[in-house]
Amino acid sequence: MYHYTELGQVNTKDMFQKAYKEGYAVPAFNFVSIEQFNAIIDAVMEKHSPVILLASPNLHRQLGFEMLARIVQSGIDRIHNCGMDIPVALHLDHGMTFQQCVDAVEFGFSSIMIDGSALPFEENIALTEKTVAYAHRHGVTVEAELGVLSGAEESGEEEQAESLYTDPAMAEEFVKRTGCDSLAISIGTCHGLVKIKPDPNGNLPELRYDILEDVMRRVPGFPIVLHGASAIDPRFVDMINAYGGHIEAVAGIPEEQITKASRMGVCKVNIATDGWISALANTRKILAENPGAIDSRIFTLKNRDLLREVYLHKIDVMGSADRL
Repeated sequence: MYHYTELGQVNTKDMFQKAYKEGYAVPAFNFVSIEQFNAIIDAVMEKHSPVILLASPNLHRQLGFEMLARIVQSGIDRIHNCGMDIPVALHLDHGMTFQQCVDAVEFGFSSIMIDGSALPFEENIALTEKTVAYAHRHGVTVEAELGVLSGAEESGEEEQAESLYTDPAMAEEFVKRTGCDSLAISIGTCHGLVKIKPDPNGNLPELRYDILEDVMRRVPGFPIVLHGASAIDPRFVDMINAYGGHIEAVAGIPEEQITKASRMGVCKVNIATDGWISALANTRKILAENPGAIDSRIFTLKNRDLLREVYLHKIDVMGSADRL
């Protein structure tokens, strides 16, 4: 077992205080491969940006908590060996059980998310409160979620979709009763390839900034998190389809809306799909052009450079460059 400070990490408390005060969001990047991980480290070193590295339940099932913590330690060592001091947190994304959160803490994660958003309100509070009590004994920060992101675009009933947004009064009660350190809320973002629902004319609505403002009024200074915030660049969708893939009906969040939310008090923005879709598009193209290839490095090494450009851009969208 390791404590995250032994591995060079920080928790998110100071990150979020600075972000809230200065009006930007800390980028939280999901990684599923070494090339993606290296590209993230490349980008934050170039931009002098703090970063939160997201490890999903699927990733820790694949690699294990200890290996993930050690991989992140290697990236932090690279940063330090270059004479830089960049705040890095390793975050358990969408931890679904108390035991998953315990395992992440014991193997060196500095931040965890307990996702009880699908539970009834009181059960979500109880699970989050229990997780917070444990994590805080180890100096680990805890993110919780209130409101439902996934599936919002699938509802044909406006009133049903409306019920998926976070209720600001419930958010205030939830924060006060659980003691969580940050809260993911639903203001119109969504997991998946359809993150926002166009109107009949094809126009994308704005995020529900009124909900964000109400939550912030009720819990001033408290760190708010956005999930499902990828833009889904149509260039990469077209590339996937051109080289043997089949993706329909995509709609990402306009990046100017993420920038606005970041300036309003959102302290952490999660990005997963934009990293996946760009690397997959590039991989399909390279393999189609090299049908006899048997060495995966023919595309992995080139994906690193492409992903670095994606993350450099996302850092600019969130305004986190030169915020050390």
